[in-house]
Amino acid sequence: MTVYKQYRYFLDKLQAIFTTREATVITDWVFESIAGCTRFDTIRNPEQILPVAIIAHLNSALNALLQHKPVQYVLGEAWFYKMKLKVNERVLIPRPETEELVELVLTEAGHFEKPLNILDIGTGSGCIAIAVKKNMPTAFVTAIDVSEYALLVAGENAANLKTNIQFLTIDFLDEPQWVGLPMFDIIISNPPYIPLNEKEKLDINVTAYEPHQALFVPDNLPLLFYKKIADFGKTNLTKNGKIFMETHENFAKETKALFEENYSRVEIKKDIFGKERMVTAAY
Repeated sequence: MTVYKQYRYFLDKLQAIFTTREATVITDWVFESIAGCTRFDTIRNPEQILPVAIIAHLNSALNALLQHKPVQYVLGEAWFYKMKLKVNERVLIPRPETEELVELVLTEAGHFEKPLNILDIGTGSGCIAIAVKKNMPTAFVTAIDVSEYALLVAGENAANLKTNIQFLTIDFLDEPQWVGLPMFDIIISNPPYIPLNEKEKLDINVTAYEPHQALFVPDNLPLLFYKKIADFGKTNLTKNGKIFMETHENFAKETKALFEENYSRVEIKKDIFGKERMVTAAY
């Protein structure tokens, strides 16, 4: 089959469950990743014959996509802050709003003159820790997660992107496991924050494939991780240090109020869509 016919077949099938724009973006991404063909290549040389093995790979990817499997998991890769990361169903797919959190950290960390000690809580794929380290090479970055499987992915990403990061398996909710962690100038976290009762509101590609441990918190404890972060900061945040967190837009004000109990400079930051999606705290 020619590349053009295969492309049209793929795109037409995806439009059954995606908008035309979404289907086109996904088709372009899959063809470039699997077949090595950009949309321009397809237009320029539509009669190119694809190898049988490539067609089989494309069809396998199509079948998975039609089962609502995220394209990032289908291809085993995701882009974050101009970096290509390995991802699988052990880690969350990095989101654009988390890129905004990284941008906020890099912007506000400029006033520090010394090499910084930075902690990423709940690192998952390692996207935050790696992006920060790539852009602040003199910083010492520690990244923790409860999942050893997630840390294997994060470690591979760090190695591929030539970043030296210390990865530790720690259940952050278990305070005795904090013993031995040093003082940090910056603490960053995109923790689980979606109440379980919101599960039905999410797309099937999220609930059926992404790790629930990294997404959900009990309905009666929506600030579970933020309470722990606030407590941890009281003992492990340096005097002029700062905490940066991604939050649920419906709980940003509650998160701010929680930190104001012990921190004097607490702010809510909005994302590019005007949603209250980040909270920062400092003494």
